[in-house]
Amino acid sequence: MDEDMLYEMRIPAGITERIMIEVINEYGLEIKNTDDGPVLMGKKEDLEKAQDHIVKALNQRLKELEKGR
Repeated sequence: MDEDMLYEMRIPAGITERIMIEVINEYGLEIKNTDDGPVLMGKKEDLEKAQDHIVKALNQRLKELEKGR
């Protein structure tokens, strides 16, 4: 299998521009506009790391919002 093969990952709803910039810069990803909306493109392992980063950032944001209740 080609190690340089690029994969696509849909961008989940609710992702802020700050998070997008972080994952694009940190994991060397590209953003591509498709008919179904924007996707992140990159190597599989980089997309998996970016996904973990996004989930952690969203969970942190949820905790912040819950404290404000």
